[in-house]
Amino acid sequence: MAIAELTGFRRFEVKDYVRESPKPGEVQVRMAAVGICGSDLHHFIDGHIGDQDSVYPMVLGHEPAGVITALGQGVTGWAVGDRVACEPPVYCYHCEWCLKGRHNLCEHVTFMSNPGVPGFFRDHVTLPAANLLALPADMSFADASLYEPVSIILHSFRFAQPQLGDTAVVFGAGPIGLSTIAGLKIAGISKIWCVEPVFYRREIALEMGADVVIDPHQADPVEEILLDTRGRGVDISIDCASQGDSVNQSMYVACPGGRVIITGLPQERRLSNFDFHHMRRKELYFAAIRRSNHTGAAAVELLKEQGHRFKPMLTHRMPLSKVQSAFEMLMKFDDGACKVVLEPEQDA
Repeated sequence: MAIAELTGFRRFEVKDYVRESPKPGEVQVRMAAVGICGSDLHHFIDGHIGDQDSVYPMVLGHEPAGVITALGQGVTGWAVGDRVACEPPVYCYHCEWCLKGRHNLCEHVTFMSNPGVPGFFRDHVTLPAANLLALPADMSFADASLYEPVSIILHSFRFAQPQLGDTAVVFGAGPIGLSTIAGLKIAGISKIWCVEPVFYRREIALEMGADVVIDPHQADPVEEILLDTRGRGVDISIDCASQGDSVNQSMYVACPGGRVIITGLPQERRLSNFDFHHMRRKELYFAAIRRSNHTGAAAVELLKEQGHRFKPMLTHRMPLSKVQSAFEMLMKFDDGACKVVLEPEQDA
């Protein structure tokens, strides 16, 4: 059995491990595809994510899809051989926030791939049956692994409230930013700007629905967007990068009363230059996004109906044994890498 552990700063090791059997209420799933998320990259590149340190060894990966191989006692509604996506957070269902339906804020959540809670970079995983999503028979596992970033952007849209004819800007053209662009296009946004320093990712952004792309190393995105909008700004500004000064820039380009959504995770442990008074003067609606909340099934359905809109960002599929190479490729922006999916080798 193969498991990929992050055993130190920027160092993976693929090892053998003992496969778990499902407990009552759980299922065992053979992993077929697991996407690499930007938060996985933070753990690899920075040794922390936000204000949370990486703790070695740890098993990353939380964008999984696969096939049920065993059922625990009492599990109904599922069968061995069913094709599923797996949701990584395990909630308590009893705290105040769970009872209010805000499960992503659960006080006792265990998120598979966080320190101390192994994720999905392994060939088999056991998890609660409540964390399964059924997959269409004709959806590839690599495509299905996109459900997790798509579920995040659907959750962010609850706050962004995109309306037909609105204008929007997206900072960052990684998988979350590109998913956001595709989603905004589906929602009927009239014009979308994308701010992204990497050339090939700007090209993917155009393919996925951006109308204008801006290289922040060549032009000031605030000046460019305000010029394009005759000083008004955009209705929706979504920061999926949260790098450099993009959090402030996302406010500077928003129109008065606009919606500013922060989906990305800053590398800094604490933002010290946040321009609060600009936000106050324009009475901006400001929201920071934490994962997703019951949008997984909608994400699978959206991929079923509109999957072609998201597919351009899926650039690489690699075996789990190449996990070190995959992360280094993403870190260095090599070979046009955007969304990389790891595929555990199957038993002989």
